[in-house]
Amino acid sequence: MTPPTGELSPRQLFAADRARYYANSWFTERALWAVAVFRLGQWVDAVLAGVRPAPLRALLRLPYQFLGGLTQALTGIELLPATEVGPGLRIHHGGNVVINPGVRIGANCLIRHGVTLGNKYEGGPNPVLGDSVELGAYAQVLGGVHIGDGAKIGALSLVLHDVPAGATAVGIPASIVERPKPGDEDPDAPEETHV
Repeated sequence: MTPPTGELSPRQLFAADRARYYANSWFTERALWAVAVFRLGQWVDAVLAGVRPAPLRALLRLPYQFLGGLTQALTGIELLPATEVGPGLRIHHGGNVVINPGVRIGANCLIRHGVTLGNKYEGGPNPVLGDSVELGAYAQVLGGVHIGDGAKIGALSLVLHDVPAGATAVGIPASIVERPKPGDEDPDAPEETHV
């Protein structure tokens, strides 16, 4: 997985995100608005982290909270600044995307519309996505599962268990339909049949 996002500024992270969209995406893809406001929120949180007392910090954060709520309503994408997301996030076709703040997403991941990444119960563990993971439309990844680098999750799939790097998983509940070719997989990864 990519190094922690703390090593890159929100501006650098957004530059990597923006590079994955078409040139005129500001006018054609509302998902880019959500990603931009998400990175702005991370910047706001970093700037306000040292502000004391806490009520003053909350007051100064209000304009961003209004913008974040408005963006969520307009785009249908719930992506809060507390979520750890590596550079190069691409949300393809915004709408009905819900990402729990406890989720960790690696670099260069592709998320399509209708995806939910979250826990199975209040306060439960959240998914961790490696680098270059692709999630099909309306895929659901729930609980403390790990999706390995380069894995693909098919549309409408429900993932409740780990998916190895380079594998493809589909179905409800999701099963592995394609494994990495020999030499492409992690030799220490456990064998899985259902995810």
